[in-house]
Amino acid sequence: MAPITQQRLRGRPAHPSGPTFLTYTPNGRKLITAGSNNVVRVYTTGFDGEPTNIDDCQENNTAIATTNDFFIAGSEDGTVCMYSLESNSFDKILTRCTLPIRDIAISPDGNWAAVASDELTVKLVDTRDNLRVLCLREQPKPTKHLSFHPSGSYLAVSCTDGIVYIYSLSTEEPELVRKVDGLIRSLEADVETTSRAIWHPDGRAFGAPTATRDIQVVSRSDGERQRAFAGGHMGDITALAWSPNGALLATAGSDRKIILWETKTQKILARYDYPNVINVAWHSHENILSFTTSDGELYIHTNFVSSEFTSLLEKTLQPAPFIHDPLAETSGNARKAVINGSKDPLEVRGKRRGTPDSLDDILGPDPDDEDNFVSDDDGAGYADGVNGYGKRSNDHLDAIDGFDTKRRSTYNAWQPRLHQSFQPGSTPWRGNRRYLCLNLTGFVWTVDQDTHHTVTVEFYDREFHRDFHFTDPYLYDKACLNENGTLFSCPPANGNPAMVFYRPHETWTSRADWRTQLPVGEDVTSISLSDSYIIVTTSANYVRIYTLYGTPFRVYRQKSSPTVTCASWRDYVLTMGNGPVGGDGSTKLLYTIENIKRDEVCQSEDTVALTEGAQLTSVFFSDNGDPCIYDSTGVLLVLQHWRTSGQARWVPMLDTKLLDRLASGRKEESYWPVAVAQHKFHCIILKGGDKYPYFPKPLLTEFDFKIPISSSLPSPDPSSSDPAPANEAHKLEETYIRTSLQHSLLEDLLAATTATRAQQAELARREVEVDKALLQLLNVECREGEERGMKALEIVGLMRDRSGRMVEAAGKVAGRYGRGVLGEKIAEMAERRLLGEEGGE
Repeated sequence: MAPITQQRLRGRPAHPSGPTFLTYTPNGRKLITAGSNNVVRVYTTGFDGEPTNIDDCQENNTAIATTNDFFIAGSEDGTVCMYSLESNSFDKILTRCTLPIRDIAISPDGNWAAVASDELTVKLVDTRDNLRVLCLREQPKPTKHLSFHPSGSYLAVSCTDGIVYIYSLSTEEPELVRKVDGLIRSLEADVETTSRAIWHPDGRAFGAPTATRDIQVVSRSDGERQRAFAGGHMGDITALAWSPNGALLATAGSDRKIILWETKTQKILARYDYPNVINVAWHSHENILSFTTSDGELYIHTNFVSSEFTSLLEKTLQPAPFIHDPLAETSGNARKAVINGSKDPLEVRGKRRGTPDSLDDILGPDPDDEDNFVSDDDGAGYADGVNGYGKRSNDHLDAIDGFDTKRRSTYNAWQPRLHQSFQPGSTPWRGNRRYLCLNLTGFVWTVDQDTHHTVTVEFYDREFHRDFHFTDPYLYDKACLNENGTLFSCPPANGNPAMVFYRPHETWTSRADWRTQLPVGEDVTSISLSDSYIIVTTSANYVRIYTLYGTPFRVYRQKSSPTVTCASWRDYVLTMGNGPVGGDGSTKLLYTIENIKRDEVCQSEDTVALTEGAQLTSVFFSDNGDPCIYDSTGVLLVLQHWRTSGQARWVPMLDTKLLDRLASGRKEESYWPVAVAQHKFHCIILKGGDKYPYFPKPLLTEFDFKIPISSSLPSPDPSSSDPAPANEAHKLEETYIRTSLQHSLLEDLLAATTATRAQQAELARREVEVDKALLQLLNVECREGEERGMKALEIVGLMRDRSGRMVEAAGKVAGRYGRGVLGEKIAEMAERRLLGEEGGE
């Protein structure tokens, strides 16, 4: 613990005894104080003389805020006044409240002033036009403190009910985006103890005092608690402020202490003994901290940060203290960039010197080289030499892989954009929690306990499996879960190599779980678990395959690299990696599918069909063993004919942007893919702009497949409930495409496996569904008129049934609508099919 600083300043009597408030102008030139009398005092930084007094102010000032040009003061009688700093005089009354003012905050651009009073409403007043007022009404009790986000787009409201309300100001009407409960204490508006939420200068988090006299940091994006400044004060916290660069935090308490904290480590750097401090403020760019007391005194503490720690104050903007900082996390395939033409980008090669008739010799030397200019005017030989034939040698040339340093910047400027590695089904850290795996079997989640993690595995079906929980000293960051077991992996740390751990759910031996360490220098980029094998891809671009009980089965280097992810089903494994660079500067994503048991490659280095700018979100096998992907545009695709080399193609099964629930445009939601099972897409609905699911455990939602075929057309008669004929045809066309795809996928599966009677019956049923959709589509075409006969006959030709029953039914449909010519042609087609004369080339 840092020793108490012995330096003690003498306070300046600024105002009569009572609450005293202060604020620096953003440029740091002036310091303004207000107190219980009707005088506001303006101090000039660096000037030890008497301050400027502004005498025509209200009595009992309770809040003050400033810009470089004006300041605003609020008083106990509910008046909020604006004063000019140029003339040091009263400018105008900004607004009035019926009850005492408690706090004032000014937006960074100076255009808005937020006013809190003992009323239930917080006012946002336009400083240029005080008739323009917005109101924040969500809080049920009076507000004690206000704080603007550094960008001005958010306002933190500390209410006396013990809740911090976060408002978004980026729209015309302010919108409440988050309530943070259980953070601050419920305090009366006039007590000296503070509950102020102060935004960190980087804008990603805010800090607020808790009931336990700590300072808790909370993430703006998700409201999760991050690091805490704990164990410093023995009394209630009365004031707190970040340094301008966010590297330091100053807090004051009723324990007569001011404490200086380091933001990065949350450690105490120094303690200062000053009683009754109720407000603190940092200078914008100098090592000065000023503070006021309830005795009406002002302290201007120059060189507040000792020389030992002034380097922290001189740093550029520092990040807020997150438990797992998203800006600091790197992916598994992060690597040192390779610069074209040089193995080491830090290596600086000498510039190639010119030949006797080079352009440099003709135009003269480069001015940049004057300092290194050497003239061989005495023939001493330290200029370019000649060989025995009187010719210049090539000693003046660089190595063959060198580049002119004048041009090197052009070679270093561009690097391809790689697809980063990821683990399907996992989420990033949010606070101190994250999901390691989410699927239809259950979910695995972990909690960061600073020194270790705690891992929980829960199942949806608790009749067959029992949840379990364990302490994780290895800090597992990836997991897979299925009916047989749970697979984990951890990155290398503290000199220990990366490790893979498998724990089966059932065993007939005393112990069946196992661990294996990867070679030193390798990190796990993704893992996958099937009923037969365990697959691990690594940062060395190796694919490592193990049996379920730890026997190494195969190791090979992946062709497409760096590796991105993997998935598996039974004996099949799908791996993905970065391929050649496309025209947009991004690498193509390539996949390979192989049967491990038979040692056969089904698809080799084929392209993953992503649209330009789209990113792969997840990859998995369906319950029937078909590879599926879900991309950042919200499209689910399945791989058709993947067991036949060179025949695979990605087919869209669902575009979530076209779901009927989003047709009104009033819902803003996205979907987290979980599985494709029982002919449905299982996912988690994410609302409010969230990109990942979080706690409590989210509910699963399922959607029917709907292949994007065409857009719906408006009904010609808005009062009619019947769909437009074109829309009905579009729905039937989609049904035909979808059932044909599902029939094809099942047909491929049965051709590659030993089909059961139930599967064969299912295949026949799906064939009937395809013909049924065509028959309904034929009905629509016949109903529309004789001129649709060509398409109607074409539809009959697409029917798969060879028994003749479906074609016979098609003839009856044509006869129902009196389409005689069409009926004759259908009869002719039925006859040709019966005789076996119909066929393709």
